[in-house]
Amino acid sequence: MQVLTVLFGGPLLFILIFGLISGGYNFLFRGRIFPGVTMAGVDLTNLTPEQATSALSLHITYPITGRVVFRHGDNVWVVTPADLGMVFDVATSMQQAYDVGRQGGVFNALAGQLNAWQGGLELKPIITFDERKAHGYLQNIAAQIDQPVIETDLHLDGINVVYTQGQIGRLLNVDATLANLLTQLSSFRDGEVQLVVEEQSPVVMGASAQADSLRQILSAPLTLRVDNPQPGDPGPWTIDPATLAGMLSLVPVQVDGSWQYQVTVDARVLTQFLGTIAPLLNQTPVNARFTFDDNPGSNTRQLLLEVPAQVGRELDIQATIQAIQTGLLAGEHNIPLTVVIANPAVANDTSAASLGITTLVSSETSYFRGSSQSRLQNIQAAAARFHGLLIPPNTTFSMGTAMGDISLENGYAEALIIYNGQSITGVGGGVCQVSTTLFRTAYFGGYPIVERHEHAYRVYYYEQTKKGTDPNLAGLDATVYFPLVDLKFTNDRPYWLLMETYFNAANDSLTWKFYSGDDGRTVEWQNSGLQNVVPVPAPAFEENPSLSAGEISSNDWWVTDGADITVIRSIYRNNQLLYPPDTTQTHYVPHGEVCQYGPGTDNPEALAAELGLCKP
Repeated sequence: MQVLTVLFGGPLLFILIFGLISGGYNFLFRGRIFPGVTMAGVDLTNLTPEQATSALSLHITYPITGRVVFRHGDNVWVVTPADLGMVFDVATSMQQAYDVGRQGGVFNALAGQLNAWQGGLELKPIITFDERKAHGYLQNIAAQIDQPVIETDLHLDGINVVYTQGQIGRLLNVDATLANLLTQLSSFRDGEVQLVVEEQSPVVMGASAQADSLRQILSAPLTLRVDNPQPGDPGPWTIDPATLAGMLSLVPVQVDGSWQYQVTVDARVLTQFLGTIAPLLNQTPVNARFTFDDNPGSNTRQLLLEVPAQVGRELDIQATIQAIQTGLLAGEHNIPLTVVIANPAVANDTSAASLGITTLVSSETSYFRGSSQSRLQNIQAAAARFHGLLIPPNTTFSMGTAMGDISLENGYAEALIIYNGQSITGVGGGVCQVSTTLFRTAYFGGYPIVERHEHAYRVYYYEQTKKGTDPNLAGLDATVYFPLVDLKFTNDRPYWLLMETYFNAANDSLTWKFYSGDDGRTVEWQNSGLQNVVPVPAPAFEENPSLSAGEISSNDWWVTDGADITVIRSIYRNNQLLYPPDTTQTHYVPHGEVCQYGPGTDNPEALAAELGLCKP
């Protein structure tokens, strides 16, 4: 028992003494705030709740007497914290001070008392804050600060330039400013609160330079011209300001991180306009035309210039658009078109050797005795289109393309042509004499024939020889009716091919010559003669409104049997077969006489017999 008394007597004694002291301390400050408790610099030691309330109310006046400042530019707003919704809760604050050392159990309460007594305890006042009042106040400020962004406006009204300068927009960020305000109020000090004002710039801030540029561009018409024009060149072309305005565009572009308007020409609209100019300006380069001098008197074996070459040109539409763009922005109103020059493949000084032309490789002559004057005119006009013409090596030649338009304006006359199996009057009758002669020159020269069409029926012009006719020439005619019907052959040699044509009215003949390099080529051919012959049909009678009653005429004078003809050709080079033999098939329909009579003619068959026409 004595041992237990010694062991437990010390702690029990300490607790007893501690309790007596604590109880005495609490008794001493009953109903009063413990020593060392302060709030916002006010010492509340030994004050009753009523006294503390009075002291706090007297000393903590910041919500009423404090000043908060807002500033933007020259505008200043000064307001009390109370007007911004700040309220000092004196009762709750006093209760917080009185509760120090009296809450949390015996030991926690005693710890609170000791902390306050030894080092002092500074408490923060209890503040309530009505954000709605602050938010409303800031909204009033925002109404004075905010301004909408105004985008720069630049557009054309006809030829008038309409320009409005852009304006930077401002917007008070109320929520961010409110956060700054709460920080300031919590310090219980007067001070300035930073307004968070956000600016929004227009996409394009200004365009006064572009507006001036537009006014300069539309101050005068735009003239487009050919640089260094030659006689006969088209142009110039003038675009009035109203039309020019429709060719301009304003495009926002980014330059060094900022946006600005760029005055440009509308490529789509200008391309359409230049597209109307291009056909007037463009010229295809044309090779020089020559004859080969193999005349016995001179025999230089050189090319003699017949028609000079023509330099070609082509309007470069994209480059012209860029030139117009650059010129207009530089204040120019007279701008040259951008033209690309194209030199011909064969110039005036080209030599025969450079083209590989050394000799005559093929020549054919056709005859046309009995032709009308208009048919002779057409043969001569068509043949002249090919005189001196050069065909590059390893290319296919189209007669229709080279001949061009067959019209009265191009020197052709009306003569008999075959159309839909009938002989009628049409422009260019006799051109097939030229195509037949060309076909035979290419055929017997050993050139591959790509496209050839026979006539609907036999035409004896194409079987004439110098002194008579040769039936073996049947099946070796060729007709053209471009672009539907063409004659094509290929210059399959590594040399250029020079064509010469010679029309001889006195001999009723057309001679076609091919000059090129001799590759040792020869041709053998066999004609099957007329096969599957179909006799001439009986004469046909048809009414012609252009004739009078009792008038009768025969407008078809080619009367011939129908037949099939096969011609086989073998081409050799140095006695070696160059290609498999080719076959030319020809089918002629029979063609009888057609008698035409005027309306109201009685018994036209008897009348024809009486006149010796359309005999059965």
